[in-house]
Order: sequence, then structure tokens, then C-alpha cells
Amino acid sequence: MAEDTRQDKRASFSALTEHNTNGMARTSAVASSKSGASKKLVIKNFKDRPKLAENYTEDTWLKLRDAVGAIQNSTSIKYNLEELYQAVENLCSYKVSPTLYKQLRQVCEDHVQAQIQQFREESLDNLSFLKRMNRCWQDHCRQTIMIRSIFLFLDRTYVLQNSLLPSIWDTGLELFRTHIVSDSGVQKRTVDGILEQIELERNGETVDRSLIRSLLGMLSDLQVYKDSFEERFLIETNRLYAAEGQRLMQQRDVPEYLHHVARRLEEENDRIMSYLDQSTQKPLISCVEKQLLGEHMTAMLQKGLSILLDGNRVTELSLLYQLFSKVKGGLPTLLQFWRDYIKSFGGEIVCTPEKDKDMVQELLDFKDKMDNVAQSCFVRNEGFINAMKEAFETFINKRPNKPAELIAKYVDSKLRAGNKEATEEELERILDKIMIIFRFIHGKDVFEAFYKKDLAKRLLVGKSASVDAEKSMLSKLKHECGAAFTSKLEGMFKDMELSKDIMIQFKQHMQNQSEPSNIELTVNILTMGYWPSYTPMEVHLPPEMVKLQEVFKLFYLGKHSGRKLQWQPTLGHSVLKAEFKEGKKELQVSLFQTLVLLMFNEGEEFSVEEIRTATGIEEGELRRTLQSLACGKARVLNKNPRGKDVEDGDRFNFNNDFKHKLFRIKINQIQMKETVEEQVSTTERVFQDRQYQIDAAVVRIMKMRKTLSHNLLVSELYNQLKFPVKPGDLKKRIESLIDRDYMERDKETPNQYHYVA
Repeated sequence: MAEDTRQDKRASFSALTEHNTNGMARTSAVASSKSGASKKLVIKNFKDRPKLAENYTEDTWLKLRDAVGAIQNSTSIKYNLEELYQAVENLCSYKVSPTLYKQLRQVCEDHVQAQIQQFREESLDNLSFLKRMNRCWQDHCRQTIMIRSIFLFLDRTYVLQNSLLPSIWDTGLELFRTHIVSDSGVQKRTVDGILEQIELERNGETVDRSLIRSLLGMLSDLQVYKDSFEERFLIETNRLYAAEGQRLMQQRDVPEYLHHVARRLEEENDRIMSYLDQSTQKPLISCVEKQLLGEHMTAMLQKGLSILLDGNRVTELSLLYQLFSKVKGGLPTLLQFWRDYIKSFGGEIVCTPEKDKDMVQELLDFKDKMDNVAQSCFVRNEGFINAMKEAFETFINKRPNKPAELIAKYVDSKLRAGNKEATEEELERILDKIMIIFRFIHGKDVFEAFYKKDLAKRLLVGKSASVDAEKSMLSKLKHECGAAFTSKLEGMFKDMELSKDIMIQFKQHMQNQSEPSNIELTVNILTMGYWPSYTPMEVHLPPEMVKLQEVFKLFYLGKHSGRKLQWQPTLGHSVLKAEFKEGKKELQVSLFQTLVLLMFNEGEEFSVEEIRTATGIEEGELRRTLQSLACGKARVLNKNPRGKDVEDGDRFNFNNDFKHKLFRIKINQIQMKETVEEQVSTTERVFQDRQYQIDAAVVRIMKMRKTLSHNLLVSELYNQLKFPVKPGDLKKRIESLIDRDYMERDKETPNQYHYVA
């Protein structure tokens, strides 16, 4: 090559040429200038492009081919990598790129084609085959990277400028896919081997996960993962879990099966994280859920939901909800079975007369249990909570009236004095729970009737545990049912307060009397409309009591003219002073017990008949009274002959030897258990009240609308009435009102009614 030196006016350059190993000339310029002077550097291209040496292209390609062969055979490369890179750059600079690309591709293709032979061996077992495939793939990747690093200039210039040509890396993948993986025999054995390894792992054996990960990564990189592997993998998974689901549903109980499904889902998710492609996650998990859950939802719930709920298996119920929420239609199916379970279990509590004694407590416990399941297991799902309310409302009204009656009695047992089970806070909580059950009841007027009867007893006998608790219950009922529902109950409390004021005035009045009585009288004035109706009973009172009654009557009517007083001896009670050998005692007794005991001031011994004649007490009531005095814990009378029951021939005398550690002794009247007749009469009174309410509602509607068809009238009545009523009963009331000329039928259209003013 020639030495080229150029002189410029502003600077002098000395161009030094040195030969490098490729036969090309490299030029370096050295600039010199006088010190202190600013000089401008100008570099110009060769006027003529240097020409390649003869046979340079062929020699360089042979050198490059040897290097590629050494890489493919894993032997040492004779040449420096930088030198090889420079050689490629030089060839590319002289437009040899197309030829170089084709030659490189051909060399790589020949090598890959030669690799297929090692996979033709039939004697290889599946695992060895997979290991060989993995080794071949890893070698191929490593070799391709190495080759690309040498031919990087080609890759980044010529290949990049030709969009139709694949890069060296993509060419390597394409060749491996075309000549090795797309071979039907090789592909089948590879996929079969991978599937076999996955099945072994699913059956609990340990496999080489890194091997599977590498091979699946290969299929993914070669873009054959979906077609060659995923489709078959999902078919196999479907087959495996379909068989497993059928088998285990027969063999295992539901809790065990649920844990198995959860474990399987966890394993499959772990598989996705470890070696499967992310795109497989959705179809794989969907397949497992469908075969292990979706296909067996109904069978699983039929077989195990009641067992889980009966045993309060919170963990398994939470798991059941979580699993069913993943499956299409899972939660609606679970909700339906949950609703049916509540109806069935609750219906058994309500409709079994033998359970009446504990019905309310069982209902409260059942509600607590279901609330806990809905809250902690079903994550407060609104649909499940509403289904529970609907189910409770359905089963509790299967048996009309009885639940309402028993709830009223349960409240009575909690509010009555002597209930030592609960503190005030606990009592408040119990009342809140009762109100939840109360809301489900349709016939709330039945509850009101029985509640009123029991409240009257508590107030009149002074057996209420706490006035605050009573008022709290009243305010809850008022909030739930409105002021009209509680107006009579509030009136009862008002009567008790007014009675206290009247008694203060009466005591002052008695102190001003010229002849003060030695008996202290306390009277409760009850407004007849507020209180339950009591059957009047005539008894023979001692003259002192009769006189006091008259004094009070004159005093009260003097203040409230126009009112009528009716005495109710059945509700009266008194304190008697008695002398025994042991000393003086005070006996707290009912009015009937008082009348019987006072007889023994007049004589030593009396028969049942003599006592009945003298006191005028009704026979059944008298027997219970004598039983309480002679057969109970505090026996102030002796019965002859002895025995628990009072017979006609029995005789009674005063027990002078009576002993007791207390000074004031309360002798409880033997309570007659509420008879069926009494219950029926209370219920009948409710039905009577309902008839009046229906009549009033019909007249109110007809007065406003003047003319109305039968169907529209019935529809309006259902909207207004707050208790359950049958269409037949409504029809009877309408007929009754027509008979009484409140309304009339249309002469031409019998189904039309007109209001009669």
C-alpha cells in the first residue's frame, strides 16, 4: 500500500500506514503544531476505497467456518475472537453479507441435521431420552450465542436491514424446531416423557423439576408449546382428575375430600410457578376445579353439608365456600342447599310438639350458630344472610301461633324475678336475640296476647326482675311494631304507677279516720281495656276485709265519679301473722290461702267440704290451695291421711309444731299449669280481635274507594293487615259486612262491591 502524506496551510499531518493481519491498511494521523497556536483538525476519506486482497473473502470464510465448527464440536478455536469479529466486519463492509449469511445458515443447518441421529435410538428409556434432548438443546443454545457473538456485526447490520431475514438467534431456533423438535417421533417421545414425569409427580414421586422446566422452556421458545404439549397435557389432566374425582367421592367423606381438592389446587399452582408456562394457568386450574368440584357439587352438598353444619365444622365450611366460589354456579348451588338445610332443621324444631319446652332456646342457639357460619365461613355474603332470614321466616311460620306463644313465655321466664342466670347486660343481649326471632313471626298479635297475660302476672305479683329490663323490652317492641302494638302494655305500667299514687292518698285518708283499721290494704286499679280479662270469682271474705273494701270503694268513687270497680280476688295476696310453738312467724300467702288459714282461728279441724262451704273457693282452686299449705315445703297444715294429692275425704288441722329458719315465709300457691282450654281461649281472643281488625279495614277501604272489585279489595286488605289471613276468612268477613248493610254487591256484577253510607 502507498504512503499518503498531505500538507495543509494550517497544519501538517504525517500519515503512518501499518499492515494488520487481515491484509487491510490502518492509517493513523499525528498532528503537530507550533506551541501556543490554535489549529483546526480536518480528516478526509480515501479518494479511492482500498481494494481487498486476492482470495481474501475465501480465506476469511474458511477461517470463520473453522471457528464455527470448533464451537459446534466444543473444541478450541484457533483464532482470536476479536480477530474473527473484525474479519466479519471487514467482509460486511465489502458487500459480502448475503453470501456470508447463507454460508453461515448452511453450516448451522448441516450441524443441526446431524444431531437428529442421536434421538433415533429405540433402546433409550424416556428419562434418558429427556436428558439427552435437554443436553442437545442446552448445547445448541450455548453454541448459537457464541456464533452470534462472532457474527454480531452481520446480525446488526445486514440482517437488521432486511426485515424478512430472521436474526442469527432466531435462525438457530428455527433450525432446531424444523430438524429436531418438529420430527414427529422426537416430538412425541419428548412430550410423552414430560407428561410421564408430571404424572409421576402427581402420584407423589420426586422428579427432576429443573429438567422439566428446561424442556418446557425449549418448547415455549420454539413456539410449539401450545400445540405440541399444552393440548395433550390438559387432556391428560382432565382424564386423571375426572377419574380421581369419581373414585374419591365414593371413598372419602366430604371434609377429607375438600382438603384433598385444596391440596390438589395448591400443587397445580406450584407446578405453574415451577415449570409450566403462565398461559397454562387458567385452563389448568379451570380443569381441576371442574373435574374435582364442578362435577360433584350437588353430590358433595347432599352428602356432607348437613354433617358440616351439624358439627359446626367452621374450617371445612370456610374451605367449602372458598372452593365453591371458584366454580361457575358454585355459590348459587351452595346457597340453595344452605337455605334448604335451615328450613329443614328449623322446621323440625318448630313442628315437633315434644320440643316445645326448649323450642325458643333451640331457635336462639340455631340462629347464633347460623350467624357465626354466615359471618366467619361465608365472609358475610349478603346473599347468604338474606337466604338465612328468608329460611327462618319460612319455617317459623309453618306452625301458626305456637312459636309466638312460646317466645312470649320465654321472655316471661327471663324477665321474672328469680331468674339468676343473667346479669343486666346479658339479659339485654338475650332480649336483643329474641327480638331477631320475633321479627320472623307473622302472627305478632298472638305474641302480644300471651306477653300481656304474663306481664300482668309479673306486675301484679311483684315478680318482675327489673323495671329497666321491662321498659327496655317494651321500647324494643315499640320500635319493631309501632306505638299501637305497645299502647296497652304501656297502659299497664301507667296503671301500676297511678295505683301507687292513689294508695299514698288512701293511706292519708285512713289516718284521718276515727276508727283506723288494723289491716293495711293495698289496691291496684287496673283499666279493663289494658289488662287481660279475668273471670270474676265470688268468695266469702272476712267482715274486716269486706269493710275495708267498702271504705276504699267510697274513697275512690268519691274522687272518680262514674267509674265502676270490680274486685278480682284471684290476684290478691296478703301477709298473715301466725303463732306456733317455736314462736311468731309471718306468712306471705295468696288471698285464697289466707281465707283457708283464717278458718283455723275458729276451729281445730275441717274437712274439704267444710272449707269449700265456708270460703266459697272453686273446687279445683281449693284443692291446689290446700295442697300448697299441707303438702308443700312449708306445711302449716296437717293432712289426714297423708299424701301428695287432696281427696274428698281428707281432713286438715293446724300444724302447731311447724318450724322454719326464716321469720317471714313465702308459701307459693301451687300454680295450675296453663290448661289447654286457657291457651285456646287466649288464641280465640286473638282471632276475635283479628276479625274486628279485618272488619275495620274493609269498611275503611270501602269508605275511601266507594266501589271496588273483590280481587282489588282482597289485595288492599293484604297490604293493610299485619297478620296472616286466608282468602276464605276474608270472604267470610266481607259476607258478614254485607249482611250487616255496611256494603252491598253490584246487582249486575256480583264480584263488585259498593259502600253503603
